[in-house]
Amino acid sequence: MRYLLWGLACWMLWGLTGCYIPASQNAATPFRQSTLLMATPRTGQYYHGVYPGGTNGEEDDITLSGQTLYESLVGAQTAWVYFSNNWYTSRQFPLATASWIRAHGAVPYIRLMLRDSADVDFQYTVFTLQAINAGVFDADLRAWADSARAFGSPLIVEYGTECNGSWFGWNGNWVKDHAAGVAAFAAAYRHIVQLTRKEGAKNITWVFHVNTDDDPDVSWNHFENYYPGDDIIDWVGVSCYGAQTPLDTPPIPRLRDMLDASYPRLQAMAPTKPVFLLEFGNTANNPYMQPETWANDALTDIFANRWPNLAGFSWWNERFSNDDNPAHDTIMRMQDLPKLAQAFQQQLSAHNAQLLTRPQFTPNLPSRKAGHALSTAAIRNPYAGRPCPTPNACRRRGR
Repeated sequence: MRYLLWGLACWMLWGLTGCYIPASQNAATPFRQSTLLMATPRTGQYYHGVYPGGTNGEEDDITLSGQTLYESLVGAQTAWVYFSNNWYTSRQFPLATASWIRAHGAVPYIRLMLRDSADVDFQYTVFTLQAINAGVFDADLRAWADSARAFGSPLIVEYGTECNGSWFGWNGNWVKDHAAGVAAFAAAYRHIVQLTRKEGAKNITWVFHVNTDDDPDVSWNHFENYYPGDDIIDWVGVSCYGAQTPLDTPPIPRLRDMLDASYPRLQAMAPTKPVFLLEFGNTANNPYMQPETWANDALTDIFANRWPNLAGFSWWNERFSNDDNPAHDTIMRMQDLPKLAQAFQQQLSAHNAQLLTRPQFTPNLPSRKAGHALSTAAIRNPYAGRPCPTPNACRRRGR
């Protein structure tokens, strides 16, 4: 009862004071398990997240050593760690990866990838939008949701990554009636979230993740058409990349160019939702743009609050081949690029007061007031205790 009363008090006051889990509260407390979500930073502060990179190119084999290496190179911890849960490999909740991320002091950010394989540019035959909407995977989704609820602490989850990019099979390009395919995507996202919430997994922040450019750039494929609704989505986010291969030619888009175009659209689509830069990067060895220059310019604009409702950013720390010539590899990893790591370290250090390297939380109670959490302290139990259009499209196209 005392935790319920604490929760109700926090619910009423969090917009003014911020909320903290009492240090004495046990990690298994039902209130903590079922009613905490990631909070939105106040304007001018930014979550620092990362995809730390793996080895298999499928974004599902990240490691603690890779995460700590990234953090040591940039000189800052992260509030979330991003990775894929590929259903062609396993339909189970990724407990092992989520657990080490939580133990490390960050929130697991899970790409819920209902896709047939890691390949791109093909029509799915198993995890189709029609099958999702028909309930074919409901038993699997319920089991996944039960495990997410039992995980007992906040999660960030997205379905349908870069939905307006034709490289993924949930894009409307892979349905004969393209507009109907887009509508089926929105319905599938709604179905997944509603089922998950019905199972009691109220610890999930749901994200709508688009590519900065609509590909193909036709009216039916505008990312606004895919949006499943404010009642389903908590955050909106975008992927923005500069040079993605050494062979990319000018003009190499700057982050400013891309977000100046897509940010107003995201705000108009979902004016009450915070915006996140979920993926950004620029490869090495492109003669027209070096990654340290691109990243430095990007971070300068971010910390200057050029996009007031932007609330976080996440570098895509990966290396992969594009063809049989190693000179054409895409390289965006800090451990391979000392000048890039130095640029990040200098920017994050200079703007430390704006940087949130640990998650903030807010109660997820019925009809809670919208707003920003004001706490910048790490929540205790379990987070305290330690000091091409996109790579998704380029990786397997041989570009």
